[in-house]
Amino acid sequence: MTHTTEQIALIGAGPSGLAGARCLQKHGIPFQGFEAHTDVGGLWNIGNPRSTVYRSAHLISSKRMTEFSEFPMDERVADYPSHRELLSYFRAFADHFGLRGHFRFGTRVLKVEPVSDAPDTLWRVSTESADGVRESAEYKGVVIANGTLAEPNMPSFEGHFDGELLHTSAYKDASLFKDKRVLIVGAGNSGCDIAVDAVHQARSVDISVRRGYYFVPKYVFGKPADSIGGRITLPPWLKQRIDSTILKWFTGDPVRFGFPKPAYRMYESHPVVNSLILYHIGHGDVGVRADIARLDGRTVHFRDGSARDYDLILAATGYKLHYPFLDRALLNWQGMAPALYLNIFAPRFDRLAVLGMVEASGLGWQGRYEQAELVARYLKGLDEGRASAAALKAAKAGPPPDLSGGYTYLQLERMAYYVNKDAYRKAVREAAAAQG
Repeated sequence: MTHTTEQIALIGAGPSGLAGARCLQKHGIPFQGFEAHTDVGGLWNIGNPRSTVYRSAHLISSKRMTEFSEFPMDERVADYPSHRELLSYFRAFADHFGLRGHFRFGTRVLKVEPVSDAPDTLWRVSTESADGVRESAEYKGVVIANGTLAEPNMPSFEGHFDGELLHTSAYKDASLFKDKRVLIVGAGNSGCDIAVDAVHQARSVDISVRRGYYFVPKYVFGKPADSIGGRITLPPWLKQRIDSTILKWFTGDPVRFGFPKPAYRMYESHPVVNSLILYHIGHGDVGVRADIARLDGRTVHFRDGSARDYDLILAATGYKLHYPFLDRALLNWQGMAPALYLNIFAPRFDRLAVLGMVEASGLGWQGRYEQAELVARYLKGLDEGRASAAALKAAKAGPPPDLSGGYTYLQLERMAYYVNKDAYRKAVREAAAAQG
């Protein structure tokens, strides 16, 4: 058996963790996986206590734009699979490639720390099993793949609310809304999905927004919208102008439905892939409200001077990056997110990498798989003393490449690690190819 000091510690068995396991396995790199839950799937496993999916959750990208290329989803799987279909897919992926044997399930990582300050330091990983047994061992390197959508970003509001105040991470089923006056804060993808759920159970549903949004339908001409186009590369300013005009042909102008006019151009923030919310607003099932000014008992006062009473406020305000087992300085945190080379590599250390800390419209799991492929090739190159690995080691010290694709993204926490899909995949593929 390979000693731990010759293994990579891989944290997480969700989509990014499975991609990492597959690529490390494929390149013959010894590793030990750790997963706090008892099975694979990460957030897509609704039985996982850390899962933040709800019973009606589906992909917002189509299966062909999301799947792992070497393991396509079955033709019988829906265009936009449910969390149930996705969990089956991840289980099948793990079984097909024999990945389960590489993981210790029911094992939580408590702490990850370098043994020394040297770039090629070993890493001490401390864990706790489900029955409370704690262990510590030293590993050659660490690959973190515990996801980005598990730690709620709960806002603070002025005043006090006497009803229920929850984050969407606590939402599982529409029965929560039965006969209640509901206010959903935030109109991102989850907020709009859940508002559509709520209309069938709640006494009333409003959605509070502070900015405008671009709404993209899931189907265009009967085909998944993300599978159409892309053959012609246009300058960002022209693509923004053309696509925003075409979008209005299909969804109309959201301003007409009560949303603020976006103070940014299309693709400068993640679009909302949901046209049902506009359907329900148009039918009077959902009301659009301004940003919250303050709470007073059951009354919510909005910044436009209006007020209304509610029984339940559900904050659809997203999630925070959360690597609680690792000191922030080790990951080079800068402001709202770690500053990592290609959103993967920690500058100071040879064998500390993160998978999945990337967001881009249309990146899919294959984009995360390509991250894992690069990491595996680089680690192998380090072990073999290749010049290509030394070159990447020097490059990741900075300056970083431009991954924006020419777009200026909103300065929001959830956009802090956002990239342009095409620019990012090109950079990662080229870096992987250079590793041989």
